[in-house]
Amino acid sequence: MVDRGASALSLPDDWPAHPDPILALNRMGSFDWDLDNGLFHMDAQAHEVFDLRPDEYDGYPTTLGIRIPQAEGHRLDALVSKAMKDGSENYGAYFRIRRRDGTLRWTHTQGYIRRDETGRPRRIIGIVRDATQELRDSEVRREQAALDAALREQTNVVQLTTAALAHARTVQDVIDVLKDTHGLTHLGATSLVFGLVEADRIRLVAEGPAGSFVPGTDVTRIDEPYPMSEAVRTLSPRFIESPEEFADRYPILWPHITDLNITSAAYLPLIVEARPIGAMGLLYSDRHGFSPEDRNVLVALGSSIAQSLMRAMLYEQDMDLATGLQQAMLPRTIPSVPGADIAVRYRAGNAAGSLGRDIGGDWYDVIPLPGGRVGAVIGDVQGHDTHAAAVMGQLRIVLRAYAAEGHNPATVMARASVFLHELDTDRFATCLYAEADLSTGVVQVVRAGHIDPLVRRPDGGCRRVSVEGGLPLGLSAEFGRLEYPVATLELDPGHTLLLCTDGLVERPGADLDDGMQILTSLIATGPDDVRALADRLIDVAEVRAGDDDVALLLLRRRGLDVPRSGARLLQHVAPGDSKALTEARHMIRAAVGAWGAGQLSDEIELAADELITNALMHTEGSAIVTLRVLTGSDRRLRVEVEDSSSALPRRRDAGESGVSGRGLLLVDLLADVWGVDARGGGKCVWCEFVVPERT
Repeated sequence: MVDRGASALSLPDDWPAHPDPILALNRMGSFDWDLDNGLFHMDAQAHEVFDLRPDEYDGYPTTLGIRIPQAEGHRLDALVSKAMKDGSENYGAYFRIRRRDGTLRWTHTQGYIRRDETGRPRRIIGIVRDATQELRDSEVRREQAALDAALREQTNVVQLTTAALAHARTVQDVIDVLKDTHGLTHLGATSLVFGLVEADRIRLVAEGPAGSFVPGTDVTRIDEPYPMSEAVRTLSPRFIESPEEFADRYPILWPHITDLNITSAAYLPLIVEARPIGAMGLLYSDRHGFSPEDRNVLVALGSSIAQSLMRAMLYEQDMDLATGLQQAMLPRTIPSVPGADIAVRYRAGNAAGSLGRDIGGDWYDVIPLPGGRVGAVIGDVQGHDTHAAAVMGQLRIVLRAYAAEGHNPATVMARASVFLHELDTDRFATCLYAEADLSTGVVQVVRAGHIDPLVRRPDGGCRRVSVEGGLPLGLSAEFGRLEYPVATLELDPGHTLLLCTDGLVERPGADLDDGMQILTSLIATGPDDVRALADRLIDVAEVRAGDDDVALLLLRRRGLDVPRSGARLLQHVAPGDSKALTEARHMIRAAVGAWGAGQLSDEIELAADELITNALMHTEGSAIVTLRVLTGSDRRLRVEVEDSSSALPRRRDAGESGVSGRGLLLVDLLADVWGVDARGGGKCVWCEFVVPERT
């Protein structure tokens, strides 16, 4: 073929009598081939190239056959013939000659074809030279280029694997990156094994592809004769360069992997801070041996994987700590509340860069209260860390305590704000507290910077309840604005109250109102059962995978098997107001008769009178008398007397006059049940009478 570097030679007509000195200086021999007489003249340097003495050559090209192998001669003849026929001015080719000692040597020739005025070839002049060193250098360059390409490919393996591992947060994520098809392709391996160090053992956590697991190697001791154990034990990689070496060094393992057609393997210890945390084995079916560059790249790969694995292990440890703290701060169980179905859910956020501390200050709580009431709390402490969770736990406890003491919802919220302000923290919290009377369906709601609640009807209709709110907890105390308006709503049987944190509603770049509309639609089309509805909402939050935590609480008022309020009357009695006291007595007698409990009129009136008298005599404030009918498994009439004193009444024997001290003894004898409920700054003393149904 025509050489890409060939060029026309400018030689004098009387050549080769005066060969170009430059040719000789470059150890190039020259020739002149007279095509008319067939003579092929060569100079002394050309004789040396062909390893011929002058007396061994008669001037004809055929004589060169003693040095040019037959196949090479045919190729050269075809090349020259083609050049002469197609009008070419020159040609060039590499060919081999057989030297005197029998060895082959590469030679290169270039020829310039001289033609007459008709274009007929008359003469070929050219050069020949020894090309052995040239091709050897070229081969070295090709080999070096191949090595460089292989090194770049291996380096690319490290870069691709490192890039994939950058997104791995858990140990399983690391395993998935290395184990899947793309991971094995990046690594260039046929099979992979991956183990974690646990005490003095290695637990296999990944192997691939499917079917490559070796029975009995799921847990191995570090001192056992396996390559992975040896790598961990010595803290140095193990390179196996042939099947024979594998079989010789690890005879126990080799029979189990012969079906994988393994030709070489590399077992890398995964070391962090001079401590082995795992090991990885890469098995190849198309590689024979490892160059120093290969080994360096694989060691670098092992180091990268070790760092990612350690980061994932720390992430999981932090996650376990955070999850444990979160679970400790949230209620372990939700109490069973007669008359209500309740479901609660919590989902941790995926805050970027939190390194396992995907935990926040969101919380919920359900607080059973006296008199068929229940408190429902939802809140969110600022921040996404363990400190937020710790503050949340303390705030949840004090809110529960204030509610259990009997404070009204506004007072509960105000006191919680003061507590948070005085706590050694710079965090604030949003909160919503709803106190529901399940017998009447009346719900009092107080909002501290939190999102509004929603109410769902039995037919699926859902609406947002607008509640006038105050400042978040902590801030209201700091700015001296502790007033929290109380909103009242009716929760009829079958209606569901939903409280949630903003993680369920807010989306990056979206308006809060739009989020509330989407949530309303989800609730309206959701299942009737509160637990199934809660699962659906939290599943939506999981799919969305937002950065913020999500807490939600659903409370559905049951329509059956719960005490429901019939009639209800209330009378305020001030100290020294005999008229109000008389009116209260008349109210009780008239109501008892109207409600069909006339046979118990005297007992009920006497018990109520004793409770009212005690409140007026032993406290400095007024009394609020409430009379109501409760229906459920039985029909009861309840008398409540509320005052502003926190001192609890106690039964005692009558005094010397025989009058003082009889009040609670009479109530105990007359009523079916009686008791005392704390009400924040005061108390409520109550008694109940079972009343037969009217016929």
